Amino acid sequence: MFVQRRGPGQEHKAVRRERAFLMRNLMLNRHVVAALTVLALGALPARAQAAQKPLWEAGLGVGTLSFPDYVGSDQQHNYLLPVPYFVYRGPIVRADRNGVQARLFGSEHTDAYLSLGASPPVNSTDNRARSGMADLKPMVEFGPALKVRLWASSARRMRLDFRAPLRTVVTVESHPRDVGWLLAPVLNLDMADVAGMHGFNLGAQTGPIFADRSYTQTLYGVARSDATPIRPAYSAHGGYAGSQFTLALSKRFVGFWVGAFTRYDNVSGAVFADSPLVRRNHNLSAGFGITWILGQSSQMVESHE
Repeated sequence: MFVQRRGPGQEHKAVRRERAFLMRNLMLNRHVVAALTVLALGALPARAQAAQKPLWEAGLGVGTLSFPDYVGSDQQHNYLLPVPYFVYRGPIVRADRNGVQARLFGSEHTDAYLSLGASPPVNSTDNRARSGMADLKPMVEFGPALKVRLWASSARRMRLDFRAPLRTVVTVESHPRDVGWLLAPVLNLDMADVAGMHGFNLGAQTGPIFADRSYTQTLYGVARSDATPIRPAYSAHGGYAGSQFTLALSKRFVGFWVGAFTRYDNVSGAVFADSPLVRRNHNLSAGFGITWILGQSSQMVESHE
């Protein structure tokens, strides 16, 4: 990430302003953030040559999503949801289609930042495998992440990164509960102007997922009180939690943005693969969104998006 040089006074003001911005973002409606996470994951930004772009852009649109109740579920639901669009290109805090990130430190080839994520709730009444069990609460994820640039083309229109976010998972409810942690290292490939189509950005990332016992037990464990003749009691273990592959395509037009993604999840060989709540080893998610840009900053900054 490019960092502008400032004098001491300017630097302190910028740091305070961007930290305040991050705190305001964390106070947004978390249920909306949870419902839109899958779409955000699909819009992986590609990098091109540096250009002058607005410090911030804001807009609103609509998106359609299709994804399983949880990874391993045999039930899929479709959603039509509002899609907020907000981009902030600060030297410390960045908000884009990849979420809100606060840079901790970085160099030309390595970055460390605060990574955020979320997952939607699951109503057990509507899920056959979990019928009679407690609902799964919406969850937020946060923690440090390391990004290492492995390769970039001469014009920076293609770039390969290694990313390793380690996140604590907490439920969103009146009394939040620590669920556990997730580690999801990925190889991430970004391509700008893919196939010669100017402005079209293609992103692809893949990698394994690891989780502790507390997290896997929350999602895939079955207490004795919830056991039935077709759903035996089950105690989950921590370790390998499957793998993901995400492919996304997006383009920023004059006045609006469009993006689409598809994500493939595979829990074959996962430590909880024999849970009675796992009805399918493979899941496919997809989404499409369009947003209209309603306003932008007059201040311009250098960006590699």
